[in-house]
Amino acid sequence: MTRDSTALAPMANAIRALAMDAVQAANSGHPGMPMGMADVATVLWTQFLKHDPAAPKWSDRDRFILSAGHGSMLIYALLHLTGYESPTMEDIRKFRQIDSVCAGHPENFLIPGVECTTGPLGQGLAMAVGFAMAERHLNAQFGDDLVDHHTWVVAGDGCLMEGINHEAVGLAGTLKLGRLNVLWDDNKITIDGDTSLSTTEDILGRYTASGWHVTSCDGHDFADIARALAEAKADPRPSLVACRTVIGKGAPNKQGGHNVHGSPLGADEIAAAREYLGWTSAPFEIPVEILNNWRSSVEAGKAARAEWEARAAVNPQAAELARRMAGDLPAETGLDGYLQSLIANPPKVATRKSSEMALEAYTANVPEMVGGSADLTGSNNTKTKSTAPFTPESYDGRYVYYGIREFGMAAAMNGMALHGGVIPYGGTFLVFSDYCRNAVRMSALQHVRAIYVFTHDSIGLGEDGPTHQPVEHVMSLRMIPNLLVFRPADAIETAEAWALALANKDRPSVLALTRQNLPPVRFDAEMKSAKGAYRLVSASAARKVVLLATGSEVEVAMKVAAALEKHGLGADVVSVPCWELFDEQDAAYKADLLPADALKVSIEAGVTLGWQKYVGDGLSIGIDTFGASAPIDVLYDHFGLTAEKIVPQVLSRVS
Repeated sequence: MTRDSTALAPMANAIRALAMDAVQAANSGHPGMPMGMADVATVLWTQFLKHDPAAPKWSDRDRFILSAGHGSMLIYALLHLTGYESPTMEDIRKFRQIDSVCAGHPENFLIPGVECTTGPLGQGLAMAVGFAMAERHLNAQFGDDLVDHHTWVVAGDGCLMEGINHEAVGLAGTLKLGRLNVLWDDNKITIDGDTSLSTTEDILGRYTASGWHVTSCDGHDFADIARALAEAKADPRPSLVACRTVIGKGAPNKQGGHNVHGSPLGADEIAAAREYLGWTSAPFEIPVEILNNWRSSVEAGKAARAEWEARAAVNPQAAELARRMAGDLPAETGLDGYLQSLIANPPKVATRKSSEMALEAYTANVPEMVGGSADLTGSNNTKTKSTAPFTPESYDGRYVYYGIREFGMAAAMNGMALHGGVIPYGGTFLVFSDYCRNAVRMSALQHVRAIYVFTHDSIGLGEDGPTHQPVEHVMSLRMIPNLLVFRPADAIETAEAWALALANKDRPSVLALTRQNLPPVRFDAEMKSAKGAYRLVSASAARKVVLLATGSEVEVAMKVAAALEKHGLGADVVSVPCWELFDEQDAAYKADLLPADALKVSIEAGVTLGWQKYVGDGLSIGIDTFGASAPIDVLYDHFGLTAEKIVPQVLSRVS
């Protein structure tokens, strides 16, 4: 519904009032951005955004992403004013408090209308690229009747300065994601002051060079805003709209300055702002006429949803789309048959190759799996026969060539997972997980099913040396809450890791995989990895030692156990493919695997920090230095990761 400025101005001022009142009540927050972007947001939400507050999870809604998440009161105000069930006015009154869903930065798992958790600058925009990719992919598979929506982003200068922005913009331009529209809050202010202090970049020129459509508008002129947004929506390229705004617009003595960015306005300035804006209502009160105007603005969205539901009711593909959007796996994933083939013919292959073999089975049966690699396809082994390239000419493809953009890839994967209908996986070397670590952390924080294939997982990659040999990375990833980290020992454990990663709807997974070939250690299909750790070898002699190992070191542990048995010392071997799943087991199971009367020894080609929680005052065999450049066998001997080097240490503790 189109309204003139006489109606829109008070609607925008309602956003400003809620923003300054909530931040003041909390004595914490960022009023400047929501006050500055209130006019742009009002035009977007009343004239362009396709949504229905009564159905916040409707699959064909437009996605609104507040990349500048510090200005969270903008989205909280918009959701409340347009009639979403959450947040309530009481939630807004308690902004940034422990008993409110209105967290300091928007969190997707607290409020259904918040599409993604934002705050780490640049990642909201980069996730939006993933949202737009998912929309185009599902549109290509299900058609305009079921999938036909846009992704709208509000981003600030910080979002555009962060390095991830360059990765995201390049990817979106290459893929020609025309349903992606970014509204840049061009207020020329960062925390330190005027943007001229830190940048002279031609942002519009950069986006143009990256294949984007660019335009600009006066961010406080409703007609000009509408003109620019219509232009962006119509262009077949991704669009950047530079919205020239005044930060803190409406606060007469502080607007336009950096001090309004991240601090409460103060009682005196709020009083002055109310007078300046002609806002006479008490704090947290919205005049009925203004609220009615906001609530009536969603009628077009309600009608669009009703029309979509009518089309879906007669569309034979609607049930399949609903299954994918719900995140449910198909009845047949390919696991059982694949496991039987491994048992019949146990392969000696690298776990990166085992992963590729598993993916061949899974991608053939789980059509929502969309993979990719950060320019390491042949090394990560992430492409299968079922995954044709995802390109502007073939959005129905299921393999993304991300280029050397690890951070952008991981953030886009988060966006695809959050959009729904897609299960993204992506590969790079484990050592380069540092480049995308914050996006991996955001996967875990947002409870999304993103699957990271991190290969070349240890000194086992050999001659490339310490720059490429991860030693601390597996352990550092284990520190991230709600992240499953798998380090499988052979083809069967790798298949199980994939099955468990796919089965976990609400948390991401990392598969840390070897470059070097590993012998089979498992010959059954019991899904033992589901417990995180299990007894692989039982002691023959009286048990005195329990050896815990992961990945390529399980083979080493088995050799150690065999040698100890020759000395009359019984030794169990416990494979620990996933710490997190093991930690979730009951006390009795843990006590059975790790008995108090046995010496416990961990063996892993990485830092030893952390293993103490399992081995206590036992032994932790690992690498607490950087690696070296040499052939793999030389390296394992040099760093003491051989049975010949480990057995004497164990004997010295139990003799």
